[in-house]
Amino acid sequence: MNIALMAHDRKKELMVQFCIAYCGILSKHTVCATNITGRLVAEATGLPVKLFLSHAHGGSQQIGARIAYNEIDMVLFFTDPQSEDLDDALRYILKLCDQNNVPCATNVATAELLIHGLERGDLDWRDIVNPKTTPFTA
Repeated sequence: MNIALMAHDRKKELMVQFCIAYCGILSKHTVCATNITGRLVAEATGLPVKLFLSHAHGGSQQIGARIAYNEIDMVLFFTDPQSEDLDDALRYILKLCDQNNVPCATNVATAELLIHGLERGDLDWRDIVNPKTTPFTA
C-alpha cells in the first residue's frame, strides 16, 4: 500500500511520534510525504520516505494528483483545528479522497484505526478493486 503523510506545523511532532509507534507496520508499505513532514519522519524512524515538495510549494497538489490517479491508498493528514491555515489544501485532499474512495485520517485516533486495519488486512480491497502494477514514482 502507498501511504501519504501530511501534517500542519503544530501537528508535525505528533506525526513523528505516531510513525515511531507504528514504524513496524509502516515499514511494510511505501510511504510518501510533503517535504518537512517526510524529512522529520525519516530522520526519527529510519523509514524510507518519498519526499514531495513542501505544502507551500505544491506538495499538496503533488499528493492530490497521485490520489486522483489511484497511486495513493491511504492518507494521514494530521490537521490543526486551531490553525488559520485550515485552507484549500485540506479541502482539496479530503475531496479527492472522498471521490476516489481513499481512506483518510485527520487525527491520531482515526489514524490508529486505519493503521490497525491495514495491519489486519482490512484495506486489501484497495489492491483488488484498484490493482497497481508499479509503485508511484516522482
